[in-house]
Amino acid sequence: MKRILAALLIALTLCGVSSAQVSPIQPFTPVGNTATFTAATSCPSPVAPNPTGTSSSTQYVLTNIGSQVVFVSYGTSAQATTNCVIPTGTTQQVFVLLPLTQITITTYGQSYFTGITSTGTSIVYVQAGVGM
Repeated sequence: MKRILAALLIALTLCGVSSAQVSPIQPFTPVGNTATFTAATSCPSPVAPNPTGTSSSTQYVLTNIGSQVVFVSYGTSAQATTNCVIPTGTTQQVFVLLPLTQITITTYGQSYFTGITSTGTSIVYVQAGVGM
């Protein structure tokens, strides 16, 4: 067993694995304002947490505090509005935000967000930031 472990250690060292660089995960730091929308069976107007361009954030934390699944669309204001649909048989540019969950996504700065539910309403908060 010791021979196998020694051989493995030598092989990893020769391959450069032992000297690999690992970047630490940075904690999420809020930048800009928090925006909110109420997702419903028809899409509300898109919101942007940093609409004045004061941030070049690429990470956004989305928090669904409601009891409904929200299909979130994002991009420019026009893209968010156009893509605000519930996926059925065709592919759609949305992602699913489950009830009472929080996710972090990476996109470009100045993103707008909106969402739709299949029934009822859910409040979604969007916070721009860096990290994660």
